[in-house]
This record gives sequence, C-alpha cells and structure tokens, in this order.
Amino acid sequence: MFQTTIIIQARTGSTRMPKKVILPFYEGKSIIEILLEKLLATGFPIVLATTENPGDDPLVARAENYPVSVFRGSEENVLHRFIEAGTQFQAKNIVRVCADNPFLDAASILVLAEEFVKNPSDYLSFQFSGDRPSIKTHFGFFAEATTLETLKKVASLTSEKLYIEHVTNFIYGHPQLFDVRFLDAPNLIFSRSDIRLTLDTPADFSLQQKIYAEMKLQNPNFGVDEVVAFLDKNPELLQQMKLEIDKNSK
Repeated sequence: MFQTTIIIQARTGSTRMPKKVILPFYEGKSIIEILLEKLLATGFPIVLATTENPGDDPLVARAENYPVSVFRGSEENVLHRFIEAGTQFQAKNIVRVCADNPFLDAASILVLAEEFVKNPSDYLSFQFSGDRPSIKTHFGFFAEATTLETLKKVASLTSEKLYIEHVTNFIYGHPQLFDVRFLDAPNLIFSRSDIRLTLDTPADFSLQQKIYAEMKLQNPNFGVDEVVAFLDKNPELLQQMKLEIDKNSK
C-alpha cells in the first residue's frame, strides 16, 4: 500500500463559474485533464473525489481516460466525501488538491509528501508571511497534506458547515488539538500577496488561459520561478489579478 494518495476535490457546480474545470483551457484540454497529467507524473495513486450529482458525469468521463480512481460522494459534506474516498482506497496519508489550480506545482507536491512521510504529523502545508497556510492564499501553486485518521477526528469533533465544506480548516485552525506543521514557502513568493492563480471566476479563467499558454510556449515544464518572473515583467497582469483578489477574499 502506498503511504501517500493524492485526492483531488472537484465538481462542476461552482457558484462563481460552473463547469470551469471541464471547459477547454489549453489546446482543447480542460483544467482537470491538465491536472491529472501533471499529478500522474508524481507516481502517487490518484483519486478524483467528486459528487453524486449527475452534473458531474462529464467530469467523471474525463477522469476515466486516465489511470486514476474515481469516488462519488456528498456534494455538501466535502469532509465526509474525503473520509469515504480515503477509506475506500486505503489512503493513509492524503495530499489534498483543489481542481481549480491549473498552475499547481508538481515538484512542491513531492517535497510535501516526502516531508510528511519523514516527519509524520496531522497536517502539513507551506506557510507564507503573516502565518498564512497556502490554502489561505491566492497563489494556486501548492497542495496540503493530512491523514485519514485526522479527517475522521475532525468529523468526530465538529459538524459546522464551515468545517465540512472546507476540509482542513478545522485542523490548522485548532493547532492545540492537532500536530500542525508548516514548511516555509519559497523566498521568491514568501511575502507576496499580489499573485492570483487559483481559478474561481470567468475573469480568472480568461487571464490564466493567456498566462498558461504563454508559459507553455516559453517552457513546457515551467515552474513557480518562471511564472513569477513572467508576471513581474508584465505588471498589467498583476493589476488584473489584484482586481480579482479584492473581490474574492480567502
């Protein structure tokens, strides 16, 4: 049994932009397809955890073209969906990936997973200035790690809507109850708050499509450093991101 399983949280019923993860994003491929190809390169087992809603059938159909597993569970209780998916596929350590991050950095997932196995804890992610865990930033570069047992503990302690919708919020929000650890984010972006590459809105989609296409043209295997350098050379893009950051709090 693998010690680490990647579970991707995905659905098509987004309020701000429905079907964003299955729309053509780059060269006819959707964001979920881009993510699956990127994550398969890590070598870890992958589970797509989506909902039982028939609207998510097209999402499942795309995943079935790849050597990944699919779990369908509750649309509202995402915490329970993760617990059920983890239980079904015998996931011990879970790397949680949100499907609305086309710029997810696969190299950082390897770092995260390796550290999580080497020094076990209940929760591990990258941390930024102001004690911000990566999930509370707009970057969209990073994932977070937890364990199936930790998620079960969360479910035993709370049924508040906030915590069943946002799977890990209760963990890092209650460090007195869990072993919560962080890795320092790369210095290049440690103190930045002006980059938004998580995708929630049509404005995000349009802008990120352009950036992604340009990055692939420059280097098909681009990483965080190249993206940040490109944005710094194009401040008008950062200005557009700022507008969406101001509208969409984390």
